[in-house]
Amino acid sequence: MSHEHTILRVRVTAKDPDTLRALLRDARPDVGGRVGRDENGSLGFDAYVSPEKARSLPREGVTVTTLDSDATATGRARQTEVGEGDRFAPADAVPQGLARKAKDTTDEKGTPYA
Repeated sequence: MSHEHTILRVRVTAKDPDTLRALLRDARPDVGGRVGRDENGSLGFDAYVSPEKARSLPREGVTVTTLDSDATATGRARQTEVGEGDRFAPADAVPQGLARKAKDTTDEKGTPYA
């Protein structure tokens, strides 16, 4: 696993809104969702960052927990689970609609299309 291209998914928790705002302003992490509030009043969010960036995030009032040590590989694995095509369309379906075929240059009366 190359650390140069590794992206971590981390959980960042700040003790209060001011600490969170300062962190977001200074570090500008790639936030992966909305900020949530824990029962103890702390605020947290998931972020996608490099290992170097993850090491720079912790400070007074902020904790960082690694949730996924290779979020890129996890994302690629999830992409393989996605199907192709329209699973709701019958295999023998013919497209319907009001469009003209591109090769048609005149209407049924022989008038050229504009």
